[in-house]
Amino acid sequence: MAWLLAAPHTWPASILPVLVACACAYATTGALSVTMACTLLVICVLMQSAVNTLNDYFDYVKGTDSEEDNVDPSDAVLVYNDVNPASALRLALGMLAAAFALGIYPIVQAGWIPLVIALVGALIVFLYSGGKTPISYLPIGELVSGFVMGGLIPLACYQVLTGSLDWRALAWAVPTVIGIGLIMLTNNTCDIEKDVAAQRKTLAVLLGRARAVRLYHALMYAWVAAVIVIVGVWFTGGLVVMPFMLLAVYPIAKALRSNPLANPARIGAMAQICSLNVALGAFYAAAVLASRGMTLMI
Repeated sequence: MAWLLAAPHTWPASILPVLVACACAYATTGALSVTMACTLLVICVLMQSAVNTLNDYFDYVKGTDSEEDNVDPSDAVLVYNDVNPASALRLALGMLAAAFALGIYPIVQAGWIPLVIALVGALIVFLYSGGKTPISYLPIGELVSGFVMGGLIPLACYQVLTGSLDWRALAWAVPTVIGIGLIMLTNNTCDIEKDVAAQRKTLAVLLGRARAVRLYHALMYAWVAAVIVIVGVWFTGGLVVMPFMLLAVYPIAKALRSNPLANPARIGAMAQICSLNVALGAFYAAAVLASRGMTLMI
């Protein structure tokens, strides 16, 4: 049950920002600590798992999720299994504690900056699902989750790996910000009717399905364009990877674009957006690494 609550199928949202940060760190410095990279990866996976567990816990105790809502059993473990909610809460807090214990190593190595970013992240983890008015109930959920996980994680990881707080890392993280924001937008667009009943005022609820789908498709195009532009401007040698990326992601993106993003299609849509995150994130990191290789060859 702990494994299901951690929801490993969502881990690309924490793994890919670290992967991109590692690729950027190596591309700009020519060096990468494998030990530190693995430590950062485990920390981020623990944080993601804590978010998933807390979200499951609060949705359960508030009665937001039910078996009639077409909720994937892996996304609503407490609904479908005989698990003590208090145990789930303790598990989430334990994951956060473990993440901060591991975080001592990068803090000792890189100073106070990653600690500040980690504290901000931990606060957002709680506010996202907990409190009187959780962030997940507001129209800023996509922006907050995208910026924190897709933006702050790469920024913090890059600083730890290079010793430099380089604000270009936020620009390089734009694709991961969009990709992670789209994961949330996928879920919320499919759940419009359920969220209206639960009095959630998500972005999709405010826009309505038609406009939310149009925004969704626009962000998909912006996501791909952001990868190409960033590689073209900062990691030019990696442009050779872009045609292969487009060929690989086209069938996934086409299938996702054809998805109605309605409740009956929710499980399939979530699988598709996670697959697209993996494909684009992996090719983006490969392009960044290829730019270093091309520089060495020249």
